Amino acid sequence: MSSTGTSPGWTWSDVDVAVPRPSARLPGISMAGFGVRTSAFVDIAMVAHPSVTLLFDLSEVGGIVYGADGGQHQRGSFVAGLLPGRLRAGGWNGECLQIRLSPVVAASVFGASSELSGTVASLDDAWGRDAGQLEEKLRATGSWDERFTIAADVLTQRLDGRRSIDPEVAFSWQRTVAGRGRIRVDGLADEVGWSRQRLWSRFRSQIGLTPKRAAQLVRFDHAAHLLAAGHAPASAAAQSGYVDQSHLHRDVKAITGITPSAVATAPWLAIDHIAWPAHPR
Repeated sequence: MSSTGTSPGWTWSDVDVAVPRPSARLPGISMAGFGVRTSAFVDIAMVAHPSVTLLFDLSEVGGIVYGADGGQHQRGSFVAGLLPGRLRAGGWNGECLQIRLSPVVAASVFGASSELSGTVASLDDAWGRDAGQLEEKLRATGSWDERFTIAADVLTQRLDGRRSIDPEVAFSWQRTVAGRGRIRVDGLADEVGWSRQRLWSRFRSQIGLTPKRAAQLVRFDHAAHLLAAGHAPASAAAQSGYVDQSHLHRDVKAITGITPSAVATAPWLAIDHIAWPAHPR
């Protein structure tokens, strides 16, 4: 997830950001730690990202408050699937660990990432009974390096011995990301030796989106980063494979509920190169 807005009196200069050492990074898994050093109320509008997002609330008091599409707000750690709707999170004054899982990895970690797509769930509901113990262990550890190691170890344990998704589906997702969403489903089906219908069905059941919808999300993510880097909407549209600027505007509005201009000023994207140095381009 990325963010598009924050509360008055709060800026990223009030936040410490920690990332794992390059040698500690795992394929398909990205992590970043955030420590808020202000008493100002934090309220962040999140934007869809081509990953399943885990947010561990490590605050000693208060805690993260989150909600999607105007629904009832909840407190604590949560998991946001692909395209979770209009999600807001904030309220904490302390630390949190954010983990992004590619849907290929998430399918193994959670058993079926398709069940998470389009949803926001408490960590307890999505992770299981061990969620609270992991959260407390992370909270009790003062070093971000140690926290990253603990999280990586637990994720690796959940991956070991679990059924992974079909290699053809994993390949199709990776090709979609590598091509920044500019890829045809028929071409993917030919590459993996499946019919278009079979790829569509298996991809949707295991990733949680259709191949076309996944390509739309990946293409949007690329355009959002171009906008944040200062590219004009027309330029971002052309470079991201949109038919024209109107096409970009429709996709951005459909996915985020806001305009490309608002996405361009998203504060989370402004520090993306710091928090997510391995972010796929």
